[in-house]
Amino acid sequence: MLDSFARPINYLRISVTDRCNLRCVYCMPPDGVPQCAHDDILRYEEIEIVVRAAAELGIHKVRLTGGEPLVRLRLTDLVRMLARIPGIDDLSMTTNGTLLAHYADALAAAGLKRVNVSLDTLKPERFTRITRWGRLEDTLRGIAAAQRAGLTPIKINMVVMRGVNDDEIVDLARQSITNGWHVRFIEWMPVGASRGSVPPVLPDHTASASSNVFQNSIQAGWPDQVVTAAEICARIEAALGPLEPAQTENGAGPARYYRLPGATGTVGLITPISEHFCSNCNRLRLTADGQLRPCLLSDFEIDLRTPLRQGAGVAKVRALLERAIGNKPERHHLGDSKVEKRVMSQIGG
Repeated sequence: MLDSFARPINYLRISVTDRCNLRCVYCMPPDGVPQCAHDDILRYEEIEIVVRAAAELGIHKVRLTGGEPLVRLRLTDLVRMLARIPGIDDLSMTTNGTLLAHYADALAAAGLKRVNVSLDTLKPERFTRITRWGRLEDTLRGIAAAQRAGLTPIKINMVVMRGVNDDEIVDLARQSITNGWHVRFIEWMPVGASRGSVPPVLPDHTASASSNVFQNSIQAGWPDQVVTAAEICARIEAALGPLEPAQTENGAGPARYYRLPGATGTVGLITPISEHFCSNCNRLRLTADGQLRPCLLSDFEIDLRTPLRQGAGVAKVRALLERAIGNKPERHHLGDSKVEKRVMSQIGG
């Protein structure tokens, strides 16, 4: 189905929970966000109705997100339900990877195709500070388990933050050569309450790993803190050689992919700030509490939970999806002063 700007809409991102076992500095406040009540979260059977309606409109790609999706009980049951829906040929998940070692085999057996794993640093102490209490070793074990289970191609997502982890750009890119990783560098973007601030500065020589006290830069506004794709490329090429455009497997989304000399993996760039990709946006987002968002960076939402709880079936939900597609904006307005009401963990990314 095409939206009003002739963009084909074929991708639905579903947040299955607003809860997370980490508190990444660019995603959530230290104390988290007010959590939805259990009864406010969509049930698996309700999510299945939404996906069946979406499939009838030509949506064939579904990604499960959070919060952290693996903290929701019996997630493999949902994966199995969605994998059986005719027309859904690409079922994937974004995760922080910390629980993935426990569930990779079961997820693959249930029908999950692949995973994206958030990994913003290769330094254990820095990982703990960025996530506020996570352990790097857990995520690395999760990546290895997903590889063994065949949840491939695994994509590694790094949110690049100036003064926080941008000194590891080359180290992460090198993993595409040494380990065959598909590493994607994402320009940091302020969403919700983070719009008016800049990323926390996490110097390696200060603060204990368990500390929630971080310094904030006040010398510049958030646009000056963004490490753009052009700068990322320049740093990689200066250290590792030229980046050549690369063909990718399914699920490329908004990223542009390149390959370094001798690499079996790829380097991807996602540029919501310096080169927004709104003209090619192909997705809708469903929040954990059942609100359908045509745009990540717009507060416009359509309530699906209420009609679902009132007995709406596939036909009624399909009409609401069509309405959302018709209201999809031409582009985001991240440069405006307006602040979104939800933070990233509440939306589902």
